Amino acid sequence: MTGAVRYCLIGCGGDIAEEHLSALSQLDVELHAMADLDAASGSAVAQEYGARFFQDYREMLAEMSPDVAVIATPHPSHAEIAIECMQAGAHVLVEKPLAIEVAEADAMIETAARTKRLLGVCFQFRFRPAIEEAHRLVSEGTLGRLLRVSCREAMLRTTAYYRSATWRGTWAGEGGGVLLNQAPHALDLLCYLAGAPARVCGWTRNLMHDIEVEDTALALIGFASGAVGELIVTTADPAPLRIELVGERGRLEVRELELEVEVWEPDLATYVATSAEFFDPPESRRRSIALPPGEGDHLDVHRDFLAAVREGRTPRASGRDALLSLELANAIILSGSDGGSPLDLPIDRNRYADLLAGRRAGR
Repeated sequence: MTGAVRYCLIGCGGDIAEEHLSALSQLDVELHAMADLDAASGSAVAQEYGARFFQDYREMLAEMSPDVAVIATPHPSHAEIAIECMQAGAHVLVEKPLAIEVAEADAMIETAARTKRLLGVCFQFRFRPAIEEAHRLVSEGTLGRLLRVSCREAMLRTTAYYRSATWRGTWAGEGGGVLLNQAPHALDLLCYLAGAPARVCGWTRNLMHDIEVEDTALALIGFASGAVGELIVTTADPAPLRIELVGERGRLEVRELELEVEVWEPDLATYVATSAEFFDPPESRRRSIALPPGEGDHLDVHRDFLAAVREGRTPRASGRDALLSLELANAIILSGSDGGSPLDLPIDRNRYADLLAGRRAGR
């Protein structure tokens, strides 16, 4: 695509819209339309940025024919809006999570393929230098065959937070708790670095909050590669993101924006098979990686997505990529509803849809 790329923003009155507007203002694009159900707040934002405002996004699509639609609405609406935008001819960049259930995500991905439109997701943490370097090291085989993985993140939320909007902490408003709202970035990074999960045992709990949905989730994961892993996410206490990957040749650990790498000499398979030692580990080289500045933000996502549109390539965080972490979230909830029984992935779409419908109905 050459020339000016025409953008629209759906959900311009929400808090997260500010991140998108800040990013788009730094790119060579034409932000020519916005939509929001709240006419008062939405029209004020549109006027500030010199864009036409619509209360009905369908009317906006028909009249303005945008090249790219950015969706920043509550996540239960992502699938319907994204599908209609792609059918109208727009490429779509949607806020995380991609959708609230895998059946919706399947439909979004199928629509993108059929309409030949790009579908991207705002997983800005992928653009953090520590994650980019970790992904490079894993892809290049620095760690060798992965053995085990650990991912932990605690994002404290208060009662005031959950009471700030009626949809928060509800099945109808969010489609889930920490797994669907606060933890999608952690789940995405786990899949991005360790690969596709193949088997899950999940437990969900409400440890701190008076809400319908889970505030804490734990999962034991078997990956398609043969590695095993654990995941813990919660809004009941504060702790920074930590991801550890251990392979035959070494290990790496991501702590927020920092990366540490340790390489075994010799590799573990050789050492275990040949060493006369009973307990001592092999020699190792440990180093902290000097990284360029950057925290991974919406500008990084938008810059990459715009380049993908212009170059006709897949964005770095595509809808198909995002399906992996959504499937994992749905699997943990589904397994947790059955006392932690193991589930093979992909999960039964109909079974999860029935579970979600029941939770939304208060069953």
